[in-house]
Amino acid sequence: LPAPLEGPASPERRDPTGAVSVIDVAERRGEARETSAFLAEVPGLLVQQLGGFGQLQSLSLRGASSTGVLVLLDGVPLNGGGGTVDLSRLPVASIERLEVLRGGAGARYGSGALGGVVNVVTRGPSASPRVELSATVGSFATAQLQGSVAGQVLGGEALLLLHGARSSGDFPFRFDPTPQLSGDAVEQRVRENNDAALGGALLRYRRPLGQALSLDALAELTLDEKGLAGTPVNPTPEDRIRERRLTTSARLTRQWTGGEVAARAFLRTDALRLQTSGVERGLHALAGVDVDASVLVADVHGLSVQANLHRESYDNAAAGEVWLRAGVSLMDEWLLADGRLSLVPVLRVERAGPFTLWSPKLGLAWELPWNLRLTANAGQSHRAPSFIELRVPQGGMLPNPDLVPERALSADVGLAHGTDVSQVSATAFYALYENLIAYEYYAPLLPRPYNFPAADVRGVELGARLTPGEWLAASASWTLLFSRNLRDDPRFYLKELPYRPRHRGQVRVEAGPSVLRGRVQVEAQSAQFTNRVQSRVLPARALVHAGVSSALPLQPRVGVSVEVRNALDAQAEDFNGFPLPGRAVFLTVTMGLGDEAEVAQ
Repeated sequence: LPAPLEGPASPERRDPTGAVSVIDVAERRGEARETSAFLAEVPGLLVQQLGGFGQLQSLSLRGASSTGVLVLLDGVPLNGGGGTVDLSRLPVASIERLEVLRGGAGARYGSGALGGVVNVVTRGPSASPRVELSATVGSFATAQLQGSVAGQVLGGEALLLLHGARSSGDFPFRFDPTPQLSGDAVEQRVRENNDAALGGALLRYRRPLGQALSLDALAELTLDEKGLAGTPVNPTPEDRIRERRLTTSARLTRQWTGGEVAARAFLRTDALRLQTSGVERGLHALAGVDVDASVLVADVHGLSVQANLHRESYDNAAAGEVWLRAGVSLMDEWLLADGRLSLVPVLRVERAGPFTLWSPKLGLAWELPWNLRLTANAGQSHRAPSFIELRVPQGGMLPNPDLVPERALSADVGLAHGTDVSQVSATAFYALYENLIAYEYYAPLLPRPYNFPAADVRGVELGARLTPGEWLAASASWTLLFSRNLRDDPRFYLKELPYRPRHRGQVRVEAGPSVLRGRVQVEAQSAQFTNRVQSRVLPARALVHAGVSSALPLQPRVGVSVEVRNALDAQAEDFNGFPLPGRAVFLTVTMGLGDEAEVAQ
């Protein structure tokens, strides 16, 4: 149901009228799943993947491209120089919960939030001592290991977590080299160079510095390497990519009756080594300061101010050249009708490199009788061209210094009903995307990004959750999405946008006590076009996942979980034409010592 984004990385009530989904990963840590699998349960969100564990996974919200979704790690932007976040680089071991804000969010979060925002909240420290260990083994020679220790240190609370995982990823598949001919022989091939390895560490520290002042610090390191398999027609058995991300931040928060102010300083560096025909390297760095303040005035105005200054650099650019981003956002939440009605105007002014961006928004939230809640939003968001798109040659692609920012005009209206045992929501949305940035090839030149006129999307999101008792829980979501290409080229005009299935939904049921709890999940999506002229189609698919977990009442606590992904061994393809992995079985064993220790659920 709609709720404010909250947590140590973002101010409470950042968008009080927005459509927000929160996924508690900690409650389901025993499930052998990647971060993308949890996010795929959110209505309006689509995950596209290349291969199995650790391979590229991108996301789209409400039809926006992957570069139009802002991804944060405890409030620190993760979108790199190219503007897209690979979800496979977000290890589940480090995550407490996922917060997804659907819809244009430029007025509060700035450039890049055309379709929405995903905030990854990392695991927090603990006041009481606890130790946790977890190991997973399964199909495709997949193995994962993680361990954490938490407790009081230097007058505060701390957490240290180490994790590592690997998967060979290779599997056989049947390939038709001449699909245009009926009755021809089908070849047996192996998807090679599909392996992946991921490792890293998370350090969290929290300490009170007085009666109303607190410090929250983060250091996160992620290292990963994977093979790039190419396509079935043009496999690339030697191509590799290695990446390293280091994120550090410190946040001071001062609270008082009716108000709060928070200041965060952060530094994030991404190092990439791409080995294709040659070897390319790049180091992308982002440093900045964010300040948020909110106060309730005369019990009527909820005033909120957010300001930031970020500095971005890339070592492949001209010597000494940097990119500065500065923005100020002002929100005034009018509380009317004894607080049952909120009218929320927001305005953000931002300077992103050479571009000045204005992002206004107006939101409404109305608490109606019978536990109903009505929300509505209308606004404008932008995505400035990235540093790389404007200035930095990358492999066989050229930059384009003439690019202008993308713009999204969006609106939505939602109705939600909630009780102690059930929550149901329905949201209708519309978005018009203008000056879309896409790479095009015009012989004999190399591919480069260009602005294209426009596209629009519209649809409906439905979500429901039922928890009639401690031993039973069920949830479901469904998204209906219509898209149109408004580019003036008659070959594409009014055709559906590629990689945007019209239907997507999932149903999940879990039942039983903690000593033996089972779960079944079905996810399905309709066919989707993979090119703008609608001549190639990615078939519809339906996948069934199942599992059973047992949390044993022992000391130390022990949990055992068995997860079966794609239980019916359905055949599905990624958007490169390779088949996705078939049936996979995983066994997870967890051990925890301490009052707050978590085991497989």
